[in-house]
Amino acid sequence: MTPLPQAAVARMPVYLRVLSQLAAAGASRVSSAQLADSSGVSADVLRRDLSGLGHLGQRGVGYPVEVLRQAISQALGLNQDQSVVLVGAGHLGTALAGYTGFAERGLRICAVVDADPALAGTACGPLSVQPLDDLTTVVEDSGARLAILAVPAAAAQKVADLLVRAGVQGILNFAAVEVSVPPGVSVRAVDLSAELQLLAFRNGTAG
Repeated sequence: MTPLPQAAVARMPVYLRVLSQLAAAGASRVSSAQLADSSGVSADVLRRDLSGLGHLGQRGVGYPVEVLRQAISQALGLNQDQSVVLVGAGHLGTALAGYTGFAERGLRICAVVDADPALAGTACGPLSVQPLDDLTTVVEDSGARLAILAVPAAAAQKVADLLVRAGVQGILNFAAVEVSVPPGVSVRAVDLSAELQLLAFRNGTAG
């Protein structure tokens, strides 16, 4: 399989979501035009992205939905469950811990950790909160290579450092601050306030 460009990798989860919806609706095949339209990209971009997965489509027939789902899952490393450590058991962390959509995409939150001693042992979604002092042990014991940061901005860098030292290679950061990580570790930032501000601007309600 040809290594996928980063731009293509970024679009793959969207394709996977659309394919999952098609499979749930009972569709067995999908045309490039239909998949592109549902994914918000052009058909040319879609075909170029999917060409890196092998020759899965057929002109005039389209793509087999389940085969393409499996190919994208494998390319994203989701063909086997990926364990994820969630740090932060506040309102956002609790919502994320209870979100069932992760498991449907091959991602499993295996532990929830928080710095507040009063939360240790309490329920957070289906899991019990573990203390931040145990973070390194939690990561090592679970074998998790992915983590979610749902902590206050002031604590984000410290927690990111702990995660990296424990062996985490990818961090989804919900804290409203950038965190620095060494080469080889990936960070994806999700700033909910900034996204809402952009929506407000684009809809003419800002200012």
